[in-house]
Amino acid sequence: MSPSPDGVPDRSPDRATADFWFDPICPWAWITSRWIIEAARVRELDVHWHVMSLSYLNEDRDMPEDYRKVMDEAWGPVRVVVAAAAAHGEDVVLPLYTALGNRFHVEKKPRDRATIQEALAEVGLPLDLAEAMTSTAYDEDLKKSHHAGMDQVGFEVGTPVIAVEGVAFFGPVVSPTPRGEAAGKLWDGVLLVAGTDGFFELKRSRTRDPVFD
Repeated sequence: MSPSPDGVPDRSPDRATADFWFDPICPWAWITSRWIIEAARVRELDVHWHVMSLSYLNEDRDMPEDYRKVMDEAWGPVRVVVAAAAAHGEDVVLPLYTALGNRFHVEKKPRDRATIQEALAEVGLPLDLAEAMTSTAYDEDLKKSHHAGMDQVGFEVGTPVIAVEGVAFFGPVVSPTPRGEAAGKLWDGVLLVAGTDGFFELKRSRTRDPVFD
């Protein structure tokens, strides 16, 4: 982008904006997030990052005991992201998500206080933000962010959720992460379906586990 006379970069009229909702513990959202970052390298695209919460989404649902334990544990990381954004601004959301996701999904580290503090240290944030893991102080902010995304798509879905061109939907769910022009082509497809009046769903059964690269 070239600068305008007042020094502010001119925005291309063809530049798109996407909003992306994630829960840090979701492996599928992690892969999709790496795709949209890659797409933004090869397309005119700005991405804004927001949290949703699988724990909150599933709070009143019946589920197996082992999954309930995962949901109870999942409150911690997302609360820390919300607390970090409240204290240090929205620009910390993506770097912190990246630091957490690399540890949770790529390095397979536990979703505990020590791992979260490692992620906080990597991005230069105070370690005491980890106190938010067990605090409800930021839950209203969390729920507000959650509803801003999920209310657009309904509650039959989880994460990732993206919104573009006034349309929000679950997905795309993909594995492994498309890179380079392949990432751009998938973004082109997202724009195509988002611009189609009455489009709701494309889906097939998953035949592979998340592939992290």
